[in-house]
Amino acid sequence: MEESRLESYLDRIGAERPGRPDLAALRRLQRAHLLTVPFENLSIHLGEPVLLDEASLLAKLVDRRRGGFCYELNGAFAALLTALGYRVDLLAARVINGPVPGPPFDHLALRVRLDERDGPDGPGGADRTDGTGDTDTPWLVDVGFGRFSVQPLRLDLREPQTDPGGVFTVVEHGEELDVLLDGKPQYRLDPRPYALSDFVPTCWWHSTSPDSPFARATLCSRLTESGRVSLTGTRLIRSTDGEREERDLDEAAALDACRTLFGMELDRLPVARG
Repeated sequence: MEESRLESYLDRIGAERPGRPDLAALRRLQRAHLLTVPFENLSIHLGEPVLLDEASLLAKLVDRRRGGFCYELNGAFAALLTALGYRVDLLAARVINGPVPGPPFDHLALRVRLDERDGPDGPGGADRTDGTGDTDTPWLVDVGFGRFSVQPLRLDLREPQTDPGGVFTVVEHGEELDVLLDGKPQYRLDPRPYALSDFVPTCWWHSTSPDSPFARATLCSRLTESGRVSLTGTRLIRSTDGEREERDLDEAAALDACRTLFGMELDRLPVARG
C-alpha cells in the first residue's frame, strides 16, 4: 500500500498512525473502523460489481467513502493492518444461522498474530511463546460481521471473553473453531490461511444469486458510541443503551440518512432485488 493511501485510510477511519503494531493500537484501529465504515450491501442492489482486489477495495472504502460486506471490509482492513506492520492471515468461516453451518468461505475473518507480550491488559494475562523466545499470540479481528466484537478476541483462549458487544467464547470443533456470542454460535473458523482470491467464488454467489441473504433486502449498519444505527430499506433502526427505536422514512429522508449517518453520498436509493 502506498504511503499516501495508507494515510488516507487512517484519515477515513479517524485514527492516528500507531507507533508500532501492538495490541493497544490494534484495539484502537478496530474500534475506529467499526465506528466509521458501515457494513452495507448496497452495491448488490445498485448494480455495482463487487471486486476483491486491494486496489478496488481501497477505492471503494477510502476514495468513495463507502462500506461493504465481510469480504470487502475485512479484506481492506487486512491490507491496512499489513501496511502498518501487523502479521495478518485471512480465515474462511462458515456462518452458523441454524442447525447446519453455511458453506465454506461464507465469511471472511482475520487472524492477527502479535509478536509481543500482552501484559495484564490482555485476556488471560498470560504470554505464549513460539519456541524462539518471541510471543506469538493469535487474535481474531472482524470488522465485517455486523453486530460482533468491538475488540480483538484471543483465539487461543477457551474461557469467556467479555467485550462491549457481549460475551464471546471460542471453542474447538475438531480442527476448527466455533465462535459463540452470549452462548449462541456465530461462525465456524477454518484456521488455515487463505488468499483473498480464494473468496471470489463465494463472494460472487452472495452478490449475484437470488438465494443469497444479501439479495433479499438492502442494509446499512454501523456501530455507534452508545449502540448501533441501521437502515434497512427505508426503515431506520437505532439501538441506544439497550433501547431500540424504529421509524419509517420517505425516500428523500432515507437518502439523507445515508449521507448524515453513514457518510455515503448516493444519487439514488437502492431497491432490493429480492
